Amino acid sequence: MHPEKHFIPLNLAILVVSDTRTEADDVSGNTLAELATLAGHSIIAKKIVPDNIYHIRAAVANWLIDGAVNVIISTGGTGVTGRDGTPEAVLPLLDKVLEGFGETFRMLSYQEIKTSTIQSRAVAGVANGIYVFCLPGSAGACRTAWDSLIKDQLDHRTRPCNLVQLMPRLKER
Repeated sequence: MHPEKHFIPLNLAILVVSDTRTEADDVSGNTLAELATLAGHSIIAKKIVPDNIYHIRAAVANWLIDGAVNVIISTGGTGVTGRDGTPEAVLPLLDKVLEGFGETFRMLSYQEIKTSTIQSRAVAGVANGIYVFCLPGSAGACRTAWDSLIKDQLDHRTRPCNLVQLMPRLKER
């Protein structure tokens, strides 16, 4: 970390994928919003959609062309049941997949939930110059992903490297 550099706040959009949650009882999305805000970022959009690949894909696609969003974080729909479709909705939208994200998340998660971590299909990538993270629906998983992976990678002071420093080059061809 290079504390002499100034923090660069990013604009985040949070997508809650759930057939049952409402704004009144959403814990995971609110946890992400709180953690990101405490880190200095701005939450410029938050939406709850049903666990349906077309609703998920539409919400993410709209933010990908918004122009104001730097990072999209979804929570929910990464499990293995018939209704869990977040990876199927998001992966076709990604220009590049950050393979190490899911692998590292599951490694960290193993320390907390042991073999249950194999049920997580957490993924991340880049689309249209925007980072996209798809997390499980539990608040604990969101906290683990934010605290152990996402927070430092969204801080340009993190060394030896971070995702923010690459942002100006994400649309290079």
